[in-house]
Amino acid sequence: MTETTQTTPSGGADQSFSAHKPRSPEFRLAADALRGLRQDLFQNAFAYRPLPRRNPTGPLIRRLSGRIQEWAAWTPHLAVAAGGMVAMLVATTDTDGGVPVLLSALLVLFPVLLTLVRPIGAFWLSFASTTVVGVFGSSWSSWPWLPCSFVAHLVILTVVAVRTRPRTAAWMWVLTALYGFFAESLFGWGHYDTDTAPMLVLSAMILLVVTVWHIRRDAAEVVTAQQTVTAHERSRRTLLEERTTIARELHDVVAHHMSVVAIQAEAAPYRVDNPPPELERAFATIRENAVAALTELRRVLGVVRAEDYEAPEAPQPTLADLDALLANVRDAGLTVDKAVTGAVRELPQGVELSAYRIVQEALSNTLRHAPGASARVEIGYVLGGLGLRIVNGPLPEPSLVKPSPGAGHGVTGMRERVSMLNGEMTAGPTDEGGYEVTVFLPVAALIEGDA
Repeated sequence: MTETTQTTPSGGADQSFSAHKPRSPEFRLAADALRGLRQDLFQNAFAYRPLPRRNPTGPLIRRLSGRIQEWAAWTPHLAVAAGGMVAMLVATTDTDGGVPVLLSALLVLFPVLLTLVRPIGAFWLSFASTTVVGVFGSSWSSWPWLPCSFVAHLVILTVVAVRTRPRTAAWMWVLTALYGFFAESLFGWGHYDTDTAPMLVLSAMILLVVTVWHIRRDAAEVVTAQQTVTAHERSRRTLLEERTTIARELHDVVAHHMSVVAIQAEAAPYRVDNPPPELERAFATIRENAVAALTELRRVLGVVRAEDYEAPEAPQPTLADLDALLANVRDAGLTVDKAVTGAVRELPQGVELSAYRIVQEALSNTLRHAPGASARVEIGYVLGGLGLRIVNGPLPEPSLVKPSPGAGHGVTGMRERVSMLNGEMTAGPTDEGGYEVTVFLPVAALIEGDA
């Protein structure tokens, strides 16, 4: 592909593309800086932005009580008012004439108080107040900030910097420097003591501290938000993993039963001498439906298996295998007792499996979080379902084994199993200092009879 260049009759290149010439990085940097200046200090400069009260749930205020806590919420407003009063007090020391003392005090107080509702407007008004007080306060030798204006402007810079962002604080410092150099150059004659340099040094130190505070606060908020998101994602991932485990176990249970149905339906006609054709067709239909259901089940639920997952060769555990589980945890050092009430009967395999897993997880939590404590497992066969109660005692003192930290994901998994079976569950600390898990798994009466 060739590139063509249009030329003018004089032989020069066409200048129509000059408008599309890319800007230099310096130009873009300056344009962005001026755009930020306009947004921070000129656009909506006198907008109404009231200073909010302090959060009553803060680490300091929440320790107070009653009326004191209500007043403590107004601490920022009182601090600003105190800064304005200091500037007024400095203004009242002018007893040599010039601007009347009361007017001078009001001129330095008003911009300070204005920071409570219109912070950017108060910054601009501070320059006007400084100019008026400086021009008419001829008894003072300092220029351009008289002592009262010096204090007031520092207070205003601090309050506005706290209420805005670091970029605004930087622009305020630059404009303060320009104002000071401009005032010294044009109106500094006759004044032997100029205070632009002290103003810039003190304001730079104050604004630097405020900027560091802003950065630390923003970083803390980001960390808190990230921790919240991480905890939420961890809980969600744990929930999904538990659901995947449940789906795998149910797949194995249902696949086993469907395989038995298919095999029995295929073998049934051979157990009868001269079976009628209708019976053979019925058993063939049962087998075909069982095989089709098994194939569909494997295709749908097979996606939840990991690549390295192997289906267990042994049947899934039930409550009949609970004694072996208790023996294992006793070997691990946990003292555990079992109590069974009601008429023991066989329950649906999904209920038996979930009950076994809940007891297993509860005892595992006891080993992790309360090593050395005793535990008790209570199983109640009641009308309409199965009741479970797993409770452990408090951590013995002194304990040679420290509890392991945990995020409570085991309880999340237990709740997921209970929710799958439309059951009820409560988990929480006991009055004695231990922990208790109570579960009820409903079982329909028809299913109980079939079982």
